[in-house]
Amino acid sequence: MTQYATSIGLDVHARSIAACAFDPMTGEVTRASFGYDPAAVAEWALSFDAPRAVYESGVTGFHLCRALRALGLDCVVGAVSRMQKPSADRRRKTDRRDAEFLARLLATRNVVEVDVPDEECEAGRDLSRALEDAREDLHRARQRLSKFLLRHGLVFDERTPTGARKGNWTRAWWAWCRSVSFAEPDAQAAFEHYKDEVRRLEDAKRSLARKVADAAARPRWKPRVDALRCLKGVDVVTAHALVVEAGDFSRFRGAPAFAAWCGLVPSEHSSGEGQSRGGVTKAGNGHVRRLLVEAAWHVPMSGRDPKELAAGQEVAPAVRRHATKGVRRLIDRREAMAEAGKRPAVANCATARELACWVWAIGSMVEAGA
Repeated sequence: MTQYATSIGLDVHARSIAACAFDPMTGEVTRASFGYDPAAVAEWALSFDAPRAVYESGVTGFHLCRALRALGLDCVVGAVSRMQKPSADRRRKTDRRDAEFLARLLATRNVVEVDVPDEECEAGRDLSRALEDAREDLHRARQRLSKFLLRHGLVFDERTPTGARKGNWTRAWWAWCRSVSFAEPDAQAAFEHYKDEVRRLEDAKRSLARKVADAAARPRWKPRVDALRCLKGVDVVTAHALVVEAGDFSRFRGAPAFAAWCGLVPSEHSSGEGQSRGGVTKAGNGHVRRLLVEAAWHVPMSGRDPKELAAGQEVAPAVRRHATKGVRRLIDRREAMAEAGKRPAVANCATARELACWVWAIGSMVEAGA
């Protein structure tokens, strides 16, 4: 445990920082206010005896923490979701009070620290999340275009020679879309806008996907990305996101801790002799949770044979055997839940939780040099 004598709470905003230094031995409280200036904060804090600073996790990110550490000030980021504030303080919220609350919380060792990624790791997360944003933007743009056509009574209904309906957003769909026109100039202008937006976002998504694939091939990420790709339903984009979001799988105590971080463990409300468990908590990393849930839908359609290695994919035999074991275990569990009559959504969520455990196990094996 890090030893420190002075606890410093920082209430951080975009343009201001409220600071409070608390000495638990004397009870002395010292306050100060700054602009967003890490150098000024560090100079003030380092004037105290053995200081350590904390601020809440949130939209301000990790830049301040890394900057203060570089200036010689020990700083941590506290998980705001794990901080229990007195109910009496809910109607008396100020920056000064928040900073003092953080300082006293740190002094009593009641701060749950958030893992602070380095700049390369955070950049990887930003790229992965940008791709997810592009995917969501494309989905919304396609919805706008298809519903615009539907409002005008236009529906794509071409079929193959066998009678199967052709899908939307294929070459056949775009050929049909180019043949559509409207007599009203305003409607035609809106139609052209929606088409251009879909095309633009398709290009943006493909460009980001290529950049993610390039990033996944870098030496820091490639061994773990290649290993996780042995799990069926996990491609390069998903594996890269899992690796950069976790940072280091070894920082988790075990597979259950990683699943809890993903928000894939059951919620519970038990008291006395009564026990009640509900759906998953959905607490933690929502980006990883969505990727695991999407990957889990591939399990019922997967075969039991090992997944073929792609060009350039390098995986140790022991890791590949363990991944194959995990795939077979997931298939067996999914079949057992289906036989038990579990609803598909419930079974898929349970599969995602177990998939998270296998992801942790394989990632940890690679990090241990297996």
